Amino acid sequence: MEKIRCHWANPKNPRYVQYHDEEWGVPVHDDHKLFEMLILESFQAGLSWECILNKREAFRRAFDHFDLEKVCGYGEEKLAALGKNPGIVRNKLKIRAAVSNARIFRAIQQEWGSFERYLWHWTEGKTIYETGKVSSELSDDVSKDLKRRGMKFVGTVIIYSYLQAVGVINSHEETCFCRGLNVSTVRS
Repeated sequence: MEKIRCHWANPKNPRYVQYHDEEWGVPVHDDHKLFEMLILESFQAGLSWECILNKREAFRRAFDHFDLEKVCGYGEEKLAALGKNPGIVRNKLKIRAAVSNARIFRAIQQEWGSFERYLWHWTEGKTIYETGKVSSELSDDVSKDLKRRGMKFVGTVIIYSYLQAVGVINSHEETCFCRGLNVSTVRS
């Protein structure tokens, strides 16, 4: 029998179905994975997640598998190379933001001990269950704080999507087979 999934999970794209079934909404407590998803979500601004997901492996190669220290150290030569990479979204503002956001991510790690502590403190370590939203007071607050710190492409809608992706918010629809699963922490 066919599993019932959230309406947005394109059944014709196996990569998207796998992402929905195994990753989306699963609580993430690993800083490396949290960094990767933050960068990918920031590239989503104005685009579909399916577009970014389809380019995910190219993004991983282009951004040194989201090695935080390497991304923090990118200079003009690497930025120019990324801007010419046909496998990723070649928006120069988003590419520059990825590097500056990496440096801010690292500063948050230093301040909080880990980015995971920073992110999950907003909900006291609990997952929020809600559907049918594209933003919330939580995403407003996190977005505002990240912007105050200097991050770019982290508006409330992008942050809401990020919080869903990393399991701070579980938005699997009521009829989705993933809704009631006892989810575990994703490790990269």
